[in-house]
Amino acid sequence: MSTPIPAALLPIWQRNLPQLRDRVALLQHAAEQLSQTRTLDAELRAEALGLAHKLAGSLGMFGYKAATQHAREIEQALEAAGLPQPERLQRLVADLVASLAGALDD
Repeated sequence: MSTPIPAALLPIWQRNLPQLRDRVALLQHAAEQLSQTRTLDAELRAEALGLAHKLAGSLGMFGYKAATQHAREIEQALEAAGLPQPERLQRLVADLVASLAGALDD
C-alpha cells in the first residue's frame, strides 16, 4: 500500500525517485550476492551500508515509516561485525521493498 506523500513534498519525491530506485536496487544486489556466494565484497558492503543509512534518514519524511525502520535494520545488519545472515538480509530488503509497494512505480 502506497503512503500518500504530502503535496508539498511530491515534487521532491518525484525528482528523487530514480535515485531511490537505484538505492533499493543496490541493496537487492548486495543481498543477492551474499545469498549466492556467502560473501559480500567490502566495497559493495560499504556502499550498501551508506545507502541504507541515507534511506533510513529520508523515507520517514515522505511518510514511509515502516520503510525507514526496515532501512535502519539493514544498516544495523551491515555495520555489525562479521557477515549478516544471508536469509535475514534478503528478508530485510524484501520487507523494505514491500513497504514501498507502489511508490517505486510512480
